[in-house]
Amino acid sequence: MTTVREATGVRRTSPIARHVIAGRRAIAATLQRPLASYYIVVGLTVVLAGLGLVMVLSASSIDSLTRTGSPYGTFAHQIVYCAVGGVAFLLVGRVPVRRWRVTSPWLLGLSLLALVAVMVPGLGSSVAGAQKWFVVAGLSLQPSEPAKLALVLWGAHVLLARRGPGAGRRGWSWQSLLPVVPVALLTAGLIVLEPDLGSALGIVVVLFALLWFAGVPGRLLGLLSAGALAGVAVLAVTASYRLARLTSFLGGGGDDSLGAGYQSQQALFSLADGGLLGDGLGQGAAQWSYLPNASNDFVFAILGEELGLVGSLAVLGLFALLGWVGLRIAARTVDPWNRVVVATLTIWLVAQAVINIGYVLGLLPVTGITLPLISAGGSSVIVSMISLGLLAAAARDEPDARVALARGAEVRSRG
Repeated sequence: MTTVREATGVRRTSPIARHVIAGRRAIAATLQRPLASYYIVVGLTVVLAGLGLVMVLSASSIDSLTRTGSPYGTFAHQIVYCAVGGVAFLLVGRVPVRRWRVTSPWLLGLSLLALVAVMVPGLGSSVAGAQKWFVVAGLSLQPSEPAKLALVLWGAHVLLARRGPGAGRRGWSWQSLLPVVPVALLTAGLIVLEPDLGSALGIVVVLFALLWFAGVPGRLLGLLSAGALAGVAVLAVTASYRLARLTSFLGGGGDDSLGAGYQSQQALFSLADGGLLGDGLGQGAAQWSYLPNASNDFVFAILGEELGLVGSLAVLGLFALLGWVGLRIAARTVDPWNRVVVATLTIWLVAQAVINIGYVLGLLPVTGITLPLISAGGSSVIVSMISLGLLAAAARDEPDARVALARGAEVRSRG
């Protein structure tokens, strides 16, 4: 702490240090308010969705103009998805999280049926060799996204029911993991058949987060991890395009327009061009057909090019804040099922962001996982907003928040 010593020998805090201390106290006092977590979740949802709309418009305008004759084609769809997701966020955020526990088996069953139906010719839509979308009124819906959410709700229900409240990490056996692990593997297997390895990896992330927060010991998780890595390795080498991506990643990427490393290389060029402050919104060069999938899988590269290192770090900070507030809500939640659901959803959203940003930066192989709320995509945006709505509902269910809301309702009724 910076101080000055006066002639009297009394140490006094400098003005700068006083402002820093006052700011820290103000932040601490704000975070101690009963509904602080709720407002942080609401704020993050609005900021991330708003930033996503801006970046989708910037990244997709040239491609949309080429394909449809209008620069707003993809952007218009994104607005619809955000509107639907926003309504879902508000509705889910008002319903206590525990009420979804009863419906979780039905939600999981419907999601599995949808995963089967999407592969039936005439029901699902095939794009670039992958049949993983339903197209309704020109809008695409991907059943693998709600399947992850359904697995979180149902998996937490089954695991806690088998273990009982208050159980620790002792006494777990392979039988305790039934039927959650087999159902998760079935879900991942159906998604791989589409094929969509990125979404299947999302199921794996959800499964391990569920098991960890439900109290499964590290010994069993370690064995499951070894099996998961072996399975991913087999899947990676049994499809030519996945093997090409892995080989390109291990070998440093490709250098031609047909190479598997082309996207990763162009993404790095975009990030490098952005520098510290970026080229400005809409001024990047990558969306001029230099970077495929610029508005969805590689939107972070466009963001880095147009908003620079400062904008990229800001996005990383937003997802770090999401991880912190989600785990804070989970720690303050009284109901064990709520706690497992909130913590798992938080890890899933943050891990998805880490994987997406990781392969854009060339630190991970390309998997096709979207950046939550920022990438273009209907199902991902809607399900992400529903997940954040569940976090908001859990934040409203914190003991202090319930008291504050009850007092507010009482004051309004008297008024």
